[in-house]
Parts: sequence; structure tokens; C-alpha cells
Amino acid sequence: MHPALSVIFFTVTAGSGYGLLILLALARPLGLLPKISPDQIVFTGIFGLVLVTAGLLSSTLHLANPKNAWRSFTRFRTSWLSREAVFAVAFYPLSLAWLITEWATGNTFMSGLLGVLSAVLAVVVFVCTAMIYASLKTIRQWHSRLVPVLFVLLALVVGALLLMAMAAINDLPLGRLGMVTLVLVILAAVFKAMYFVNIGKPAGPTINSALNFTQASVRLLDVGHSGGTFHTREFGHQVARARLYWARILFFVLLCALPLLVLLLVFTSSSTTLFWVVLAAVSAYAGVFVERWLFFAEARHVVNLYHGAQQT
Repeated sequence: MHPALSVIFFTVTAGSGYGLLILLALARPLGLLPKISPDQIVFTGIFGLVLVTAGLLSSTLHLANPKNAWRSFTRFRTSWLSREAVFAVAFYPLSLAWLITEWATGNTFMSGLLGVLSAVLAVVVFVCTAMIYASLKTIRQWHSRLVPVLFVLLALVVGALLLMAMAAINDLPLGRLGMVTLVLVILAAVFKAMYFVNIGKPAGPTINSALNFTQASVRLLDVGHSGGTFHTREFGHQVARARLYWARILFFVLLCALPLLVLLLVFTSSSTTLFWVVLAAVSAYAGVFVERWLFFAEARHVVNLYHGAQQT
């Protein structure tokens, strides 16, 4: 599949915002940042909402006619895209109510409840985003239970590192946040490795299985056109295998290796070094950006069978 920059930016940036808001809402209940103040929660929450909004706005750039974006709300019962749009809009009043309550009343039962509900709805929104891709049976690399798990995990990794950066800026003790971040980074690396292994296995439809010919290989003699088409440009986008290989290595370095080194520094130091924590957050964001580019570049639509591909 052809990687669309606007969609990559949307899923990575909005996901980072949702991940930050989820962990921020759970900072007190789970003891991630037990001494965080209401003002710090409000400021960090606004930053998370800015990331979410920037991502959502960029998603409209992929539309041929952005003014028709309202139509995405009309198929809630059958479309994951419609569910994502509805829940994303519903998330704003709930999260704003949480932040306003936090600012007005401080650490109260109501602010905590609204925060937890906001976190749950943020997870729902991003699972819907992931299911837009995971529900497509025509693309084997996307039609996997690992896709929604990875979308949420990677969003939480970046969100956790952003929250650590906020804690470093305000000289807050990390509480359990450092250990939770470490677990999230390791889980993201393990699940992504499983995903790479899974999509590398020979599977999916072939020309032979489509025609029910099992005794010999079928070779396509004519694709029916002499030049590039929309299908070949968008669905048949090819990237050199070596480039994909190095992109995978870059992903693990940016999202896993460098943040793990920074976390080791945090655990062995008496204070959190702001520069290194911010560097880890930026590195993780870039790593997810590479991962999302790979997510599209490695995808193979079954329509490629009609253009000579033997395996998707």
C-alpha cells in the first residue's frame, strides 16, 4: 500500500495524544505520579488534546473532498471509521469536563471518575482507528488481532515518555511511571516482533487458489492495461526489501533501544535528566512514525493478484 503522510501523521500524533491523556488520567489512581498537582494535570491534558486535534485535522487531508468529511458520521452501525469519528467527537466534552473539574475542584472523586471515563473512551477511540485496518480481510498484513493491540501499545509508549518529560520539567517523583514505561516499551517490542514474524509467513490467497488449480503453477499473461493505474499506484506500491529491512531495525532502535537506555539512566540516577527524557520521547515518536510507514509499505492488497502478484 502507498504510505499516505497525512494518515501516518494522524495515527501517530493523535495516538500520542490519546496515550498521554490515558496515562495522565490514571496518574493518581495507579500511583504513576502520586504528587501531580491539578494545574499540572490541566496543562498536560491541554497539550494532549492539542496533539489529538492536530492528528484528527490532518486526517482530512487524505480525503479527495475534505468538505464531505461529515459523511463519516453516518454509518455507525457498520463502519469502524464512523465509530471512530463519533467516539472521537464524544471524547472532547468528556475530557474537557474532566480537566475543568480538576482545575476547579482539585483531586476529588468526581475529577477522578471523569478522568477514568476519559481514559476508557480514549482507548475505545483508538481501537476503532485500528479496526479500520484490522477489519479489512483483503489485506492480510492488516487483518490481524495484533494490529489493535499494537496501535494502543505504541500510543501508550509515547504517551508514557511524554508524561515522564512533564514530570522532569516539574521535578516530580516518578512513582511507578518509570517501571510502567519500561514494561510498555518491552511489550511493544515483543508484540511488534511477533507481528513481523506473522506477516513473514507464506499465507493468503494466490492465483492458484482463486482459480482452484492445484496441479501446476498459474502464470498471468495479460494484466489488461499497458500503464500505471490507481490500483497499481495505491495498492501495488512496492518498496525495496533492503529498505524495509533497515526500516525495521530503525524502528527497534528508536522506539526500544534508545528509550530503554534512557530508562536505565533514570533508574540509576537520583534525578530525572530532562534532556534525555525529552530525547527518548522524541525518539519514540519518530520510531512509531517509522513503524506506521512500514505498516502501509509492507501491506499487500489482494487486487495485486490481478496484476501478476503470486502471493499477498
